[in-house]
Amino acid sequence: MITLRNITLRRGVKVVLQNASLTLQPGEKVGLIGRNGAGKSSLFAMLTGRLHADNGDVEIPPRWRVGEVAQNMPETDDGATDFVLQGDLPLVAAQAQLAAAEAADDGHAMADAHLALDEAGAFDARARAQALLLGLGFKVEQLDAPVNSFSGGWRMRLQLARALMCPAELLLLDEPTNHLDLDALVWLESWLSRFEGLLVIISHDREFLDAITRVTVHLDEATLTRYGGNYSTFEEMRAERMAQAQAAFGKQQERIAHLQRFIDRFKAKASKARQAQSRVKALARMEKLAPVLTASDFEFEFREPLSLPNPMLVMDGLVCGYGHTPIVAGVNRSVLAGQRIGILGANGQGKSTLVKTIAHSLAPISGQVTEGKGLAIGYFAQQELDVLQLDDGPLMHMVRLARDQGPPAREQELRDFLGRFHFSGAMVNQPVGSLSGGEKARLVLAMLVWQRPNLLLLDEPTNHLDLTTREALSIALNEFEGTLMLVSHDRALLREVCDEFWLVTRGGVLPFDGDLDDYQRWLLETARAAAKGGEPPPLPGAPAPAKVAVPKNAQTKAASPVAPAPESAPRSGARAASAQAPGAGAPARRDDRKQSAQARQQAANRSRPLRAELQQIDARLARLAVERSELESQLARPGLGGAEAAEAGRRLNHVAAEVAMLEERWLELQTEIEALGAAG
Repeated sequence: MITLRNITLRRGVKVVLQNASLTLQPGEKVGLIGRNGAGKSSLFAMLTGRLHADNGDVEIPPRWRVGEVAQNMPETDDGATDFVLQGDLPLVAAQAQLAAAEAADDGHAMADAHLALDEAGAFDARARAQALLLGLGFKVEQLDAPVNSFSGGWRMRLQLARALMCPAELLLLDEPTNHLDLDALVWLESWLSRFEGLLVIISHDREFLDAITRVTVHLDEATLTRYGGNYSTFEEMRAERMAQAQAAFGKQQERIAHLQRFIDRFKAKASKARQAQSRVKALARMEKLAPVLTASDFEFEFREPLSLPNPMLVMDGLVCGYGHTPIVAGVNRSVLAGQRIGILGANGQGKSTLVKTIAHSLAPISGQVTEGKGLAIGYFAQQELDVLQLDDGPLMHMVRLARDQGPPAREQELRDFLGRFHFSGAMVNQPVGSLSGGEKARLVLAMLVWQRPNLLLLDEPTNHLDLTTREALSIALNEFEGTLMLVSHDRALLREVCDEFWLVTRGGVLPFDGDLDDYQRWLLETARAAAKGGEPPPLPGAPAPAKVAVPKNAQTKAASPVAPAPESAPRSGARAASAQAPGAGAPARRDDRKQSAQARQQAANRSRPLRAELQQIDARLARLAVERSELESQLARPGLGGAEAAEAGRRLNHVAAEVAMLEERWLELQTEIEALGAAG
């Protein structure tokens, strides 16, 4: 296990950790949270040995292998699969051992090297590497493409795949979801849930943390606080702890005021002087409970739009792309006042291309976009530098914006406005190039608010925002009175602010009649169909292909004077009754009903054992949930012995593994039952 004892860590003049202690058990899945700049990445650097504590002890098992995502962009002509394979350190070492043995013509060394290669899983290593790449969204034709041929975001995915390839006892992931779409995010959650080592994740995606982590470590005010549970559990526990601390502080303040009144009243009286003096000492000795103060939360709001044209815009035969290469074609959609649209789809399908075209950053290849009178677009680009100048400070950006687009304002007004977005003092003139990703995102938000838009186009606005700022953005968007079009992999934000979804897929834009849970199920079914080489499932709400049943007496029906209505045509009971002689279709209808009843009964008989197994799994999952909660409470208990903690940690790993296996089986059973129901 990893043990930190009374750690003090400084970065320059900033104290990142002050007398901090923490214990992490093997197999735990830990979410490391805290505000931007709190020192989470510095803690990672200390765990990997790149930084050393100024005081205290750090104990990590010396034989543990550590996997992490390198932050530098790779520059190499190696193929994508070969690059990922280099992350498997035991495999690389075994290959080097074999090469050295062959160069020395040492038969014994060659045998040892081949044994090492077998233990490293060399026989299926390439397949495992390519499975990682496919899961993270790479296409088959990209598996051997040179690393240098990929954009920055895709190279970071390669770095992530390389980290996952390493058979590590400790895996450190710093914002692994930043460059992933929902498809890859769902896959990564599944992969990490099966990871057997100690996993520590820095992330600002609350749904991702809730799905993966079972322990939360909060880095705040240079201290580390461990909570048993995922992020939602942490929020509840911390709120309760803060409420208790606030109540204790209030009671102490009442006690202090009472003592102070006694001292003030009787310190001049000789008969009471000794009692007053004792209270002065008691007041001095009393431990001062610090008031519950947290760093001021970030909050803002969008101003009411000056107008709300309806429709906002109409796309007619729109074709979007780069140069003469279309990415999305045949878009015929309208955007109405007050709509809140989430745009879904895998990376590379054209979500950003569509948004950029609407925002006038790209010219349409063909078709047209008709805008309503008074349309004011506010655009948040996925790459903030698309709208920011590296050498200019926040104030210069606001001065230019107020001058060129309005509304005009004096410099002091702009300084005050920037202060609401946590830009104050000398920071308003600090070059944007030296700002953090979160600070750049806040500046873009400030510029959006100033423009007073009635249509917001947001392309991955949360990539560099911490959890508190994401919550502030969610609140502001919910109160925004205009129209919203949002591209994001943050499911919590999509759930909270979007009322409908568009799906960009296969070169077009389709309405998605469902919620995010439906979308995730559709992704899972699509992946299964692709693995089996079948047709992709229909979108939720899309009409299913017409199934025309041919009854046994089809020849008799064909010979009758009145042909039956086609299966796909709408029917009217009155018209059907008048078109046929009384009782003419009754035998056929009875046969159809009898056949349908028999089919339903057969489907029910086949699904009965599946449903029984499903109930058993539900019961077992409920028992495991209780056991997991008890184990987490046990591990969170102070003073827990090392052997007892290790045993509880091992048991918790077994529980997590069994839950993952049962959940996978539950999904398979549910899919089979639904297939039987559709067939019946």
